[in-house]
Order: sequence, then structure tokens, then C-alpha cells
Amino acid sequence: MNHAPAIGTVRDDPIMTTSFGISDARALVRRRAQLRAAGMSERAIGTALVAGELRRLRRDCYVDADAYEALWSEGRHLVQTVAASQNLGDDVTVFCGPSAAVLHGLPLYRLHPASVHTVILGAHHGRMRTGVRQHEVRLGDDDVVEVDGLFCTSLDRTILDLACTAAPETALCAADAAQRREAVDGNEFHADRAALWHARLADRAATSRAWGIRDARLLLAFADGRAQLPGESISRLQLQRLGFRDVLLQVPVTGADGDRYRLDFGFPRAKVFGEFDGQAKYLDDDLRGERTAEEVVLAEKRREDDVRGVTGWRFARWDSTHIRTAEILGRRLARFGVRPPG
Repeated sequence: MNHAPAIGTVRDDPIMTTSFGISDARALVRRRAQLRAAGMSERAIGTALVAGELRRLRRDCYVDADAYEALWSEGRHLVQTVAASQNLGDDVTVFCGPSAAVLHGLPLYRLHPASVHTVILGAHHGRMRTGVRQHEVRLGDDDVVEVDGLFCTSLDRTILDLACTAAPETALCAADAAQRREAVDGNEFHADRAALWHARLADRAATSRAWGIRDARLLLAFADGRAQLPGESISRLQLQRLGFRDVLLQVPVTGADGDRYRLDFGFPRAKVFGEFDGQAKYLDDDLRGERTAEEVVLAEKRREDDVRGVTGWRFARWDSTHIRTAEILGRRLARFGVRPPG
């Protein structure tokens, strides 16, 4: 798959794991009148801006700088999109591309959009707004939806647009996440639902004449909702680039005492399970729950020992530093005796 021009700039961010929604973004964006009502004088507002404690997002939209910087890139763009919606007046605005993606709660792997993206609608053609990039695209009746009071391209249309315009890594993570919503219940993957998703997206792509549509069709056909995190999606993409074709996904294993596990990847020829080991499960409070990082590590070891005991397979682990390129991942896997066929 070739790289299409990316929307915005690519940044080497860690992989997003925590959720941050539209209501959270709305709570962060403050108008000047709200700041004044909270007791800030004009001088205090100016001082906070100069000191970097307050950040101006756009005209009459501000955010606490520390809260903004603490967000993942998806969260920052969602805040920017919500802020744009608040000062576009009474204009009917339809967000698209990465801005629609964050409204739908999709990941934007390593993408930090430079602008909020909207669709040009009728009389608003050519009206320039700072920090807003307008696109002249044709929308069908089912291409626009309302998400928590904001209009944006539908989930399917957003995925198709990203597949045409964003880097394959970004588009695949979003496509996998979108299919997962439809094809996965709990840990149960429904192949029939995934097939319907593929057929629906393929029909859309077949009638599209957008730039990059040929590569987009290949990428959409490769999407798989069994990928639980962007790191797993990127791992699949790099494995494909390395030439792997027989990799198993979310492999079910029953332990010696009946515990049921699912392993991210399986390499049958090498008899090795592969696990993408994101740091978030050790460091993120939301993912750890009430467990300490040490308790998570011990639980992982017990799980691994149990799986090895009942299957006889070994384990290969990698993290976000190993999936930056296919070559890096290939060298990592070779250390565990896992090599592509041929």
C-alpha cells in the first residue's frame, strides 16, 4: 500500500488508550465570559495567557494549558473541533476527515491534524476561517450524521475518506476500530458481521472516484476488528509488509484450570504466540484498575506460564518501539525464531 498525502502532520506519539469524549471536550473549552464569571479579570486573563497557564484555541475559546497538554493528540483535536463548532455561529457545519474521526471516537495513530476539517456547504463556499480547512466534496443523503449535537460525516464515510487521504497506519487503526464496534461483542468476534462491514465499505469504495481510492480499497479489505488496540493494528500491517500470511489473530486458549485466554497473534509454523505489549496496561490507572503495575506484571507471568504449559508454544513480545517500521519488527521477531515464509 502506498502512502497517500496525510491530513495534518505525523507525530511519534504513544498509542492512545484512554477515552475522552465530546462532553469532556466541551467541559474544557471556556469562553471569555465564562472566565470572567469565574472571577478572572481581563488583566488576569491576559497574564494567564502570557504565562502559558491559559491557551487560546481560537477566537473567544480558551482552555487550561495543562489540561490540554495532558491529552492524547486525538483529545486535543477533539477540543479544537468542539471549539470550532462553538464560534462558527449559526452556520450549518459538517465536520469531516480527522475531525469527524475524533467525533466518532476513532483513534488517529501518529496524526496531529493542523486544522479542523469541514465540508463546504452551499453559500459558505470560500469563506475562510482561521484554523479551519474546508473541503469541496459531494455528500450523499446517508453521509451526514449528528453526534452529540454536532454534524459530521457518517462513520462509514469517515473511514473511506481516511483510507483515501491519510497514511495507511492512521487509516487502518481507524478502520479496525470501526469494524470492531460492529463485529465484536465482548471477546466474541462475529465473522458474518465483519463480512457485512467489508461488503458495505467495498460497495462505497467501488463507486468512489476519489484520489487514492485504489489503495483505499486494499486497506479496507485488510481491516480486521479483532485488533483491540492501534498497536495491534500496526503490528498486523508491519507483519503483512514482512510477508507473513498465516498469522492467527486473537487465538483462544484454555488454561489448565479452565481459565480462558486470548493471545494477540499466533505463528503456527514457529509455534509462537505474539503479544503486543503496550506500556499503558502497566502505567494507565484506567486500564490497571485497582492493581499496581507489579500486580499486572505478575498476572501476565502467570497467564503466560499457564498458556505455555497447556500448548507447548513459546512467547514473543514487542512494544510500540518495535512497530515503527517493518524491519524493526522483523528483527525483534527473529530473536524468537519467528521469520516470514520463504
